[in-house]
Amino acid sequence: MGAERPLYERDPEAWNSYLAAGNAKQARKRVSADALLRDEMGRILLVDPKYKPDWDLPGGMAEANEPPADTVRRELREELGYSIEIGDLLCVDWVSPHGPWDDLLSFVFDGGVLSGIGMEALRIADNELAAYEFCKIGEAQKRLRPYVWRRLAAALEALKTGRVHYLQDGHPQ
Repeated sequence: MGAERPLYERDPEAWNSYLAAGNAKQARKRVSADALLRDEMGRILLVDPKYKPDWDLPGGMAEANEPPADTVRRELREELGYSIEIGDLLCVDWVSPHGPWDDLLSFVFDGGVLSGIGMEALRIADNELAAYEFCKIGEAQKRLRPYVWRRLAAALEALKTGRVHYLQDGHPQ
């Protein structure tokens, strides 16, 4: 006697139901995506969100089933009125649960270097931002939360080495 065919071959509808039940039980992850944008002098673009006490990298939270690269493009359009070509992935940071939040996967992509024309196109385009500013590295370190600074430092290192970094709470693994 031959072996019985697997469920996915015998009954594709039952197989999909089985997968859906498993999917419903699996953890969901929050996802954010930011861009590392620089000017021709090497300064880093930071944004000042109205809804949190610290400055941040431009970007934001993914919508349901939205790829991270699409997230950062959408967020830059919505918040700064800027359309961008996203470059390489520079780092991924797993942020542990904190406060009311579950864990998070935070992606940082290379947003490139803005020339005069690109810088002129920037504007506050929605009500979430109070300001934006290009900052020298030392100023960026002062304005960012420590784990965001570590994430930015890893992204800057990735620009130099071409090696994507994996972090946990901003620390290399």
